[in-house]
Amino acid sequence: MDVKLNYLAVLVSALSTFLIGGLWYSPAVFGKAWMRENGFTEESMKGGNMIKIFGLAFLLAVISAVNLAMFMGPENDPTMGALWGFLAGAGWVATFVGTHYLFERKSFTLFLINAGYSIVALTIMGVILAAWK
Repeated sequence: MDVKLNYLAVLVSALSTFLIGGLWYSPAVFGKAWMRENGFTEESMKGGNMIKIFGLAFLLAVISAVNLAMFMGPENDPTMGALWGFLAGAGWVATFVGTHYLFERKSFTLFLINAGYSIVALTIMGVILAAWK
C-alpha cells in the first residue's frame, strides 16, 4: 500500500480542529452547556496546564488527520472527503464516545455536544485532506 500524505494538508486540517473547537465550545454556542454538564466553573477552568492540554490536543488532532488521510487514500473530491470525515465521526468516534458515556453515566446533552464537535471537525478535516490531494 503506497499512501502519499500531504503533510501541509494534515497540519492545516489538524489546526482546523482548534478553530472549530474555539467556535463550538465558545459561550455563544455550546460552551456554557458544556461547562454545566461537566460541572466546571469559570474558576475551575483556570487551573489547567494549557501548554500541555493544547500541545497534546494538537498531537491527537495530527494523529486523527493522518489516520483519516490514510483511510481516504487517493480521494481528491472534497464532497467525498466530507463524507469520509462524517462517517469517521458518526460511525466510529460518536459510537465509541457514546459507549463510554453510557457506562460513565454522563448526560446525553454532553454526548451531543462532544460527539457533534467530533463529527463536524472530522467532516471539515476530510474536506481539507481531499481538496489538497
